[in-house]
Amino acid sequence: METLKIGILREEKVPQDTRTPLTPSQAKRIMELYPYIEVYCQESDIRCFSDAEYEKESIRVMYDVSHCDILLGVKEVKPESLIEGKTYMFFSHTIKKQPYNRGLLQAIVKKNVRLIDYECLVDDNGIRVIAFGRWAGIVGAYNALWTYGRKYEIIFLKRAYLCRDVKELFSWAKKISLPLVKILVVGNGRVAKGAVETLRAIGIKRIDPEQYLFQQCNRAVYTQIDADVYYKRKDGKPFSFKHFFKHPDQYESAFKPFTHCTDIMIMAAYWDPASPRLFELEDVKEKDFKIRVIADITCDINGSVPTTIRATTIEEPVYDFDLQELKELPAFSSQEQLSVMAVDNLPNELPRDASVSFGEQLIEHVLPELVKGFHRPMIKRATITENGNLTERYEYLRDYLMGK
Repeated sequence: METLKIGILREEKVPQDTRTPLTPSQAKRIMELYPYIEVYCQESDIRCFSDAEYEKESIRVMYDVSHCDILLGVKEVKPESLIEGKTYMFFSHTIKKQPYNRGLLQAIVKKNVRLIDYECLVDDNGIRVIAFGRWAGIVGAYNALWTYGRKYEIIFLKRAYLCRDVKELFSWAKKISLPLVKILVVGNGRVAKGAVETLRAIGIKRIDPEQYLFQQCNRAVYTQIDADVYYKRKDGKPFSFKHFFKHPDQYESAFKPFTHCTDIMIMAAYWDPASPRLFELEDVKEKDFKIRVIADITCDINGSVPTTIRATTIEEPVYDFDLQELKELPAFSSQEQLSVMAVDNLPNELPRDASVSFGEQLIEHVLPELVKGFHRPMIKRATITENGNLTERYEYLRDYLMGK
């Protein structure tokens, strides 16, 4: 069989991301599993695994990886760094027509790049097979508690990115003693389950949504809700997930009661732009809008959570939002205002753990299909561009690509 050369890219996006799609030991294992595959690593002085660690596992580290057939990254590749005619795999953040990445998609098409997006790698049932979601949830929930503690000066936690690993993060989480707060986890996927892992590590009691809405509690509690709770059909018919995914525009928000009793909200649900928002900006002006901390893990700007007006950074993770003037304020400027944590690369706070987990998913679910060819159903479903054009599945991006 012809040799297949795979290159691990240097992450170039700002703010810096230190994750990697394959760790040194995983890269070595791939070459042992598939003797016809050669793995190379692009030099990087920021990657969470050093160049020396790759070299120790006999992975060649070099500045130029243009000889490779498939190039693996994590975040978006700079348009000027794209190598013409190559196959790339990374999170492109283009499938929702994100305005800030239109230029990237245009460059990908112009340079005849085959783009395979990790976010679009799904099995025959439409379930994603690879993601960093769990780690975003773990760190996002921890950051929500850090934000609350910092806001009210009652909890002092080590920042997540300063922890060696998830074990140390959980050891800090277990030291938390919360007042009588109610915490709402929105979603039921990988991200939400990761958030719940953190809350369980602390020992926060879980209650059902009805109890959460209507009962007083004598300790800190949390509940978790899915779309069938926070959305309802406009025509009054029973909620159906199948119908909702096909016709999100036929639904309206039923979330408002939760704004009256929630102290900390953790947004961890996928949001389709055709879906309604959870609440509107005018709603936050109401006296019974109780939420004072929102950890928006999904970080859809002006999306499901309208107070998410921009992404924040690991170094400066929080801004305050004036509930009457509807504008940004400096972080922790007032306990009466809303504090928003909207870091858009949360897994990068635990980069080594997150990279190990991601690489295992890549080896188990994606690589066996990839080596069989780009025609494989899973790979085709995730291929946004090839042969200098959009693929049929992503033709809906045409107007976005053309700048309309």
